Amino acid sequence: MAWSTRELAELASTTVNTIRHYHRLGLLDEPERRYNGYKRYGVPDLVRLLRIRRLATLGVPLSRIGEVEAGGDSVRDVLLDLDTELAAGIERLRRARADIATILRENAPPDAPPGFESVASRLSESDSAIIHIYTQLYDADALADLRRMVEVDADAGALGDEINALRADADESARQRLAEMLAPSLAQNLIDFPWLRDPIEHLSKSEHLTQRTFLDAVVELYNPAQLDVFQRAGVLAQAQVQAADAR
Repeated sequence: MAWSTRELAELASTTVNTIRHYHRLGLLDEPERRYNGYKRYGVPDLVRLLRIRRLATLGVPLSRIGEVEAGGDSVRDVLLDLDTELAAGIERLRRARADIATILRENAPPDAPPGFESVASRLSESDSAIIHIYTQLYDADALADLRRMVEVDADAGALGDEINALRADADESARQRLAEMLAPSLAQNLIDFPWLRDPIEHLSKSEHLTQRTFLDAVVELYNPAQLDVFQRAGVLAQAQVQAADAR
């Protein structure tokens, strides 16, 4: 019995290109050729191909198939490594399915920051972007607290909308008014979540990288008037916290 490359691929439920790739890697020997130049594959070639496909289906890297076939102590290590990778892959898929379910339930944008799906539709483009960056800078506990802060701010709604709509050339009175309105919620956050005053223990990256990334991000994402409001509100909030601590 002799098969063409295409027939062999069909028998092994694979493709002609895959067989050619195995030839290039040296996993599958080149067969004899017929008088017309076409390759002739026999039963040993089919069995060899099926064994390669079996190992590849298990996830064995093609570069390690020869090692696994040779047997020895390393085979167990290869399989244990594969099992660990598969378990991690299953967990990633589980989280992805859970996230998709949440996105569908909350009718949230698919690219919403993870964990913030319930408020994503009420976030401005800048706020959503900065939260995306926060997810890379802070640990899980800090992000859980941040979600609670954002939920409260999103429920308030009007103030956030007004700050998001603030023009870069907003006058002094508008800036000061918004800062005074924002300060109490910032102060409450500092009281409810004391780590905000010294967040080093909750950073997932170095302090230097976090500070540089944060500063670059806010300057890019918010206009000068909005930044001025945040700075003023921060000063006012610190004063309110100090007054509360002194009582």
